[in-house]
Order: sequence, then C-alpha cells, then structure tokens
Amino acid sequence: MPQTNEHLARRIDDLEQIEAIKTLKYRYWRACDGKDPETFRACFVASGARIDYGALGAFDDADPMAEIFAKVALHTVDGKHVIFDMHHGMHPEITLTGEGTATGRWTLRFRQLNLLDRTEKLCTGEYDDEYRLEDGDWKMSKCHFTETWSMVRPLPDDAVITEGAFAEAAR
Repeated sequence: MPQTNEHLARRIDDLEQIEAIKTLKYRYWRACDGKDPETFRACFVASGARIDYGALGAFDDADPMAEIFAKVALHTVDGKHVIFDMHHGMHPEITLTGEGTATGRWTLRFRQLNLLDRTEKLCTGEYDDEYRLEDGDWKMSKCHFTETWSMVRPLPDDAVITEGAFAEAAR
C-alpha cells in the first residue's frame, strides 16, 4: 500500500516524540546519579505529578519527592557524599496516547552504595509512567516504580569508594 507524504511525516513525528520521551527519562536517571535536584524536578510537570516510589513514598506533586531526593543525594559527612546511586533503565515501551500525551514502561537496574550503613543495595523493578507535553517539552505526569526484587549486603571492610569529579561538582 503506497504511503502518502502526510502519513510518512506523521510516522516520523511520532518517532521523534518517542525519542524525546526516552531522552527525558535518561535525563531523569542522569540527574539521580549526578545528584542534581534541579534537573530531577524539571523532569516532572509543573504541578500535580503523581509519584509512587514504594518505600520512598507516594506524592501528588514532584516538589516533596525532589526535597527528599536532595536531602538524600546531597547528604555529606566530613564534606563527602555518603550515598551513591546508579540507575540503568532499559526495555522502553512508549505509546503515544493522544495529542501531547503518552505512556511508558521501563525496566530499571539499580545499585546504591550507602557509606553511612556500609551497605550495597541491588534491585530491579518496573516503572509505569505517563507523560505530557508542557510548554513544548515532554514531562512526567506519573511515575510509579514497583520493585521486583532487591538485595542488600554489607560492603567489604576493604572496600574503597572514591567520588569522581561529576559527584564532586554536585556539592
């Protein structure tokens, strides 16, 4: 079946919108790992984002979660950060649901070093997101995370954790 230029242009636009949503989610995870509360907050709609991170809490706006994020991510002892996160998101399923709306599902592989408790946490789970165009940019309007499994183990006594320049810049 021959496709019209209009049909092809729409398909290309849809693909560009999906890529923009993927970029948003990657920016969000990079902000988490880079200890960047401003970028973290900017990934969500201006008001009314529904967020549910399980044990971390559920919120009807991104501001309270951004405050918790800043408190945890930027916590220092003797001038050094004590929490280090690594988010690896994969397997995106993005569906455009209407003009300026979309849903997404992602798998997360997460690792956290907690120097206060001297523990390492590994976990995986699923994000169930909704997205909305706001002032021409895609933002998360819903972000729910459901943990599939996790493991916490003590850091070995001889473990040496050093902060890189990226984390140091967050101070």
